[in-house]
Amino acid sequence: MNKTAIAVAKRLGLSVAQVEATITLLDEGATVPFISRYRKERTGSLDEVAVRNIETTLAQVRELEKRKEFVVAAIEEAGAMTDALRKAIDEVETLTALEDIYAPFKPKRRTRAQIAREKGYEPLAKIIMAGKRQQLPDDAEAVAGAKDIIAEWASESVALRNMTRRAFGRRGIVSASVVKGKEAELEASPFVSYRDFSKPLRLCSSHQYLALKRAERLGLLKLKYTIEKEEDLEDSLCDVFLPRNATKACSDAAFEALADGYKRLLRPSIENEVEAEMKEKSDAVAIEVFASNLRQLLLAAPLQGKRVLALDPGFRTGCKVVALDAQGTLLDESVIYPTEPRCDTVGAARILKALIAEYKLDVVALGNGTASRETEAFLKKEKILPADKIFVVNESGASVYSASDIARSEFPDKDVTVRGAVSIGRRLIDPLAELVKIDPKSIGVGQYQHDVDQSALRDSLDFTVMSCVNAVGVNVNTASEKLLSYISGIGPSLAANIVAYRRDNGDFTSRAQLKRVPRMGEKAFEQSAGFLRVPQGDNPLDNTGIHPESYAIVSAMARGLGVKVSDLPGNEKFLGKIDLADLVADGAGSATVADIIAELRKPGRDPRTDSAEDAFAPDIDSFNDLKNGMVIHGQVNNITAFGAFVDLGIHESGLLHISELSHKRVDSVGSVLKVGQILQVKVIGIDESRRRISLSIKDL
Repeated sequence: MNKTAIAVAKRLGLSVAQVEATITLLDEGATVPFISRYRKERTGSLDEVAVRNIETTLAQVRELEKRKEFVVAAIEEAGAMTDALRKAIDEVETLTALEDIYAPFKPKRRTRAQIAREKGYEPLAKIIMAGKRQQLPDDAEAVAGAKDIIAEWASESVALRNMTRRAFGRRGIVSASVVKGKEAELEASPFVSYRDFSKPLRLCSSHQYLALKRAERLGLLKLKYTIEKEEDLEDSLCDVFLPRNATKACSDAAFEALADGYKRLLRPSIENEVEAEMKEKSDAVAIEVFASNLRQLLLAAPLQGKRVLALDPGFRTGCKVVALDAQGTLLDESVIYPTEPRCDTVGAARILKALIAEYKLDVVALGNGTASRETEAFLKKEKILPADKIFVVNESGASVYSASDIARSEFPDKDVTVRGAVSIGRRLIDPLAELVKIDPKSIGVGQYQHDVDQSALRDSLDFTVMSCVNAVGVNVNTASEKLLSYISGIGPSLAANIVAYRRDNGDFTSRAQLKRVPRMGEKAFEQSAGFLRVPQGDNPLDNTGIHPESYAIVSAMARGLGVKVSDLPGNEKFLGKIDLADLVADGAGSATVADIIAELRKPGRDPRTDSAEDAFAPDIDSFNDLKNGMVIHGQVNNITAFGAFVDLGIHESGLLHISELSHKRVDSVGSVLKVGQILQVKVIGIDESRRRISLSIKDL
């Protein structure tokens, strides 16, 4: 049985057979979306989360195995390998434990202990630890050198290191103090509440630790790690390490060496580990929150079939206006000045109404940036369109898109302001198709995103985007190069080839035609075909999530009913008569057959089922309108571990702390709220000096 699969299965609590099958598929080049969607029989119907967990855990296990090979080779080269040591390395399950084993054999810089060994003091160190000598030599340098060696032994002791780790885990405390001379700067910063922070490590939340680390990086706070009742730990270390029934001379020397080794080597080493582990755990929580927010944003329901008047509001430079058709194609552009300083509401209304009439525009997409509230008031007062046809769109990252290579290639002769307005409108038409063009970190739904491990963040966000794109599927004839690049098995290079082929040869009429695209090999086609849609193509199945490899099963269904394949999609009269047992008996997988039936019932189905018909209509115009106790509407624009930020239609967002979600304990904000959700909130606190707003949804 595969040793790697066993290790992964043990960590995840899955069956070895499921894990082994999934690893084989991954090693063959299959992607997580493809495996979870089209290889259910092989994996035992593992969902995308489980397959993704196997993928990430597999990488960790293989990293450990690779490190084990290095450690074994290094110890063998040093001539120090024993059967017991080899067995211990083979059985170790974490990198930390492996490094503890390797520590005594690791090449070192010239430490005090190394210098003492070079001078020949190691035999004396062994004598002291044996505990039999009544008196030690009068040579102070020799005794000091022996103690240095013993101190290093103590710092490398697996037992002592584990005891110190456990003490930090159970009784460790992180506290903060203000850096001298930085009092005023801290007072004016968002981190002033952490001035006298002190908390057990096990109770310190992700956002608190990341805030502490950022304040430390900015030079405002100094962090300190301590252990409650540290003397108890030191006593325990002595019990384990000091020689039994030793003479006073040996015992005293060993104790002094241990105390020095703990203070100078062991404790700082474990403290660094604890700090790194806290950071890693905090990063993981923050990244998970970011990915969850991003998923909700990407899977927001599209406003399909609507022609859009998109506005990027502004004061002095005016409001950029574009007209878009239902596919997001730019039809026209203009600039209006309905707000300060010009206040040309008459001219602005005339331009907008003319655009609406000429291009038969259905809805308004209004960016939520500067001058948004004032522009919305103008739109409603002038009755540009009915109020329920005016949508406030989060424009975070629109400026990033407008200056990007993607935007320049789409609109080479247009100003960045026009590109930004187009992006706002397209976000309403199809949020997923537009937002994938922007670096997820620019969308504004993260928590301490610049402080977390950037490689881990990028990997998580890329996977989230890929997961969302493949869950929805894309129209191969309209999808942008960027959107196509996230489809399973495609990537940037092949996406560019698909767009080039489409440009040179016209729309695809079948999935099979994709095989003519340069570099679209059998593997790439296998991985991607099920997620690509061909509407109005030659084969109606090409516009479903049914994979071409399963078309024969659908043909068998049709033959069994005496109808054509084209008669099946959306026809419940026929679908209800299909004998699933016969198909399974003929060799089709039961999970695959069930998925095929589900697809045929809703061909071309879009899983983004939330309604986008309700626009966010703010109740206030400015910060000064706020009063404690008032109940107003808001829209969730970011979720963090400690609460949610709510757009109130003014410049400042309000904070809905996790403690204000319910009278009962809420462990996850994401379990109660989602990004984009419109809700009523009560104002429970207004800090005018910091322009901060505290909100609650209790008792509403």
